Amino acid sequence: MNFAGTRKLVIRPAHRMPVRPRVIINAAMSVDGKIALSDGKAVRLSNDEDMRRVHRLRTEADAILVGVGTVLMDDPKLTVKAEYAKGRNPLRVVLDTQGRTPEKAHVLDGTAPTLIVTSVDSDRAFPRAEVLRCGKDEVDLVFLLDHLASRGIKTVLVEGGSTVIWSFLRHRLADELKVFISSRVLGGRSSPTVAGGQGTSSLENSIRLRLERSERLGDGVLLEYSVVR
Repeated sequence: MNFAGTRKLVIRPAHRMPVRPRVIINAAMSVDGKIALSDGKAVRLSNDEDMRRVHRLRTEADAILVGVGTVLMDDPKLTVKAEYAKGRNPLRVVLDTQGRTPEKAHVLDGTAPTLIVTSVDSDRAFPRAEVLRCGKDEVDLVFLLDHLASRGIKTVLVEGGSTVIWSFLRHRLADELKVFISSRVLGGRSSPTVAGGQGTSSLENSIRLRLERSERLGDGVLLEYSVVR
C-alpha cells in the first residue's frame, strides 16, 4: 500500500493545568483542644521551640493564609520574625468574603505582598493589597488554589481560624495537619477549637487522618498528620 502524499497526523499534548498547591494546616492548641480563650481572644500556646518551627515553616511556604476573623481579632503580621528564623516572607492571603479587613491592619502594612480574597459581591478596594473576587456566599477555595497555582505558588500554610481550617478539611483540600499541643488547659464551652464551622453529622463523614510523626518540643508535643483522601 502506498502512503505517499498522506498527511501526517500530529497529536499535540493536552494543555495541563498547574498542580494545586500543597496545603499544610498548622495550629497550636491546649490539651483540651482549645486555640483561644472563651471570648475568642488569642493566647500564645506555642513555646519557643514551637515558635522556631512555625517560622521555619513560614520561610518554606509560598503563601500563608488566614481568615478575616483572625485579622480582626489578633491583627497578625504573618511575616517571618528574625528572632525565630531567617528567610523571605511568603505571600499573605486573607479570606475576607465581605471585605472587612481594616485599613490599618498589619497585613496591609506593605512589609510583604498581600492578597485579599473576597466574594464577587464585594466591591471594596485595598490600595496596599491585591484583590481576588471569587465565590458568592463564601470564597471559592478551589478557584483560589487554582489561581495560586497559576502564579507559581506550590505550598500554602493555613494558620486559622477554626472556621477556615474546617473549610479546607471539609472540602478535602488539605494535605497535612500539624498540631502543637501545649501543656495547658483553657476550658470553656465557647472557646474555639482547631476545627470549627458546622462540623460533621456522623462519624462516617468525619475527616480521617494518618499520624506520620510525633515529637516532644520542650513541655509540649507536636503531632504531624497526613489527610486521608
